[in-house]
Formats: sequence, C-alpha cells, structure tokens
Amino acid sequence: MWHLQSHAALLFDCDGTLADTMPAHYRAWLCVTQHHGLSFDEDRFYSLGGRPTGDIIATLAREAGLEIDIDAAAEMKETAFLEQVECVAPVDPVIQVIHRCRGRVPMAVVTGGYHHVCLRILRQLGIADCFDSIVASEDTNRHKPDPDPYLEAARRIGASPATCVVWEDSDLGIEAARRAGMEWVDVRAFHQPQRVT
Repeated sequence: MWHLQSHAALLFDCDGTLADTMPAHYRAWLCVTQHHGLSFDEDRFYSLGGRPTGDIIATLAREAGLEIDIDAAAEMKETAFLEQVECVAPVDPVIQVIHRCRGRVPMAVVTGGYHHVCLRILRQLGIADCFDSIVASEDTNRHKPDPDPYLEAARRIGASPATCVVWEDSDLGIEAARRAGMEWVDVRAFHQPQRVT
C-alpha cells in the first residue's frame, strides 16, 4: 500500500480518479457522436481516457472519414457534460488521501480536460482549495501518454519527478507517469466506475 513518507508531492488525475465523472462524460460523448453519426462504444471511450476532447474528436472523425468542426463538437461535448456536474460523486478513498495530506505535502491536479471544467468538478467535490496547481489540456502542447503534463505539474509545485506519486485511472495516464519517472497508484485497483451501457 502507498505510504506518504516516501513521496514529496502528490499528483492526481481528475476524471475517474478524484471524481466518478466517467459515466457523465460518456453520456456527453454520446450526444456528440450520435449527432455526427460517429460510432463510439464504451470500451473505446475508456481506452482513450486521459486524452483531450479535441484529440478524441479528431481521431474519431479521421477514422470515419468525416469533416467535423472540432471546436464546435468539443464545445457541444463540454456543455453536455457540465449539465451533469451536480450529479458527480467523489471517489472516496482518493478524497480521503487528499484530506489526510492537505497542508502536509504539495498536491496538483493533472487533467486532459479543460481548466474551467476541472475547476467546476473540484468545487462540486469541495476540494478546489486543496491543490497548489492545476495542469489542464491548455497548459502543455503534448498530452498523456506523453510525460509533459506531469513534468509541468512537478515543476510548478517545485518537486523532483522522482519524488512524486501519481494517482491515475487510465493506461494513458499511467504511461505518462512512467515516462515522467514517477511512481503511480492505479485507482482501478479499488474503484470501478458505473457503466452506462
């Protein structure tokens, strides 16, 4: 089991790690994909966890051979998600770690989502003031599985990557942590999101 003493900083993914948002995200994705006639099953959705919305839309459009206004589709998806934010529940074991470590160790959130959406989720959970920094998709040019988002978070909170532990729920996020030279905790070992279908 993870022990606080061995790490100088904690870095948390947001969706599926701090908050059980994945069902709400998938329902929001269905609004977009059905509108554009795209196929997007739940297993594929989970396999792309951690990637920015625009990247996912571009990938799906390319695979389907369709021209889609990426920005408009991304906005449709985020709007559909934000309508459900009040229903989002915390991933309790992770939230307990945050409350236990608050004020004792630097902490940051590293999300493939947009900064304003992440902030809404953190406020909904009552933990927005627990973090020293938020690194969102706007903050780096490369995203998970590249290490850049986690390295940027470590830089912002003044921590050496080797002393950070990452909490993640996706293969892409864990790969990003590994490439950043950080240890990680796979939240899927103790939390499974509700499936929509």
